[in-house]
Amino acid sequence: MEQKNKTSSLKRVLCVEDDRDTCEILRFVMTEYEFTAVHSVAEAEELIASTSFDLYVLDNWLPDGSGTELCEKIRQTKAITPIIFTSAISQRHEVDRAMEAGATRYLVKPYEPETLIQAVKELLEPSDDLSVEA
Repeated sequence: MEQKNKTSSLKRVLCVEDDRDTCEILRFVMTEYEFTAVHSVAEAEELIASTSFDLYVLDNWLPDGSGTELCEKIRQTKAITPIIFTSAISQRHEVDRAMEAGATRYLVKPYEPETLIQAVKELLEPSDDLSVEA
């Protein structure tokens, strides 16, 4: 019972990434969150329809569609949920396209797992810095 309460209080992160090795690395390092990984747009859409998440991590190139299109669909119903977009493409027009689709952050692959963890923390955990600049 105590474990269930702990799990239910964790922030929920959905990672949509077709590279299974990347998913396993992220699962290993994201122990502070309830981490779920799926490997296609279809799996993501099915899960999103039935489950609430606090943050999404979307790969751009998936076997059955694009992360950009999935991002747009998420924004239609989950307007304020943060979305971190990941892609091996760093060209400005691709970054702009993802941001226009509703991404909150854009990370270029390859990235260190710590880079993603830091972005997740910044988006999910309130800042303790209450200082005010004059």
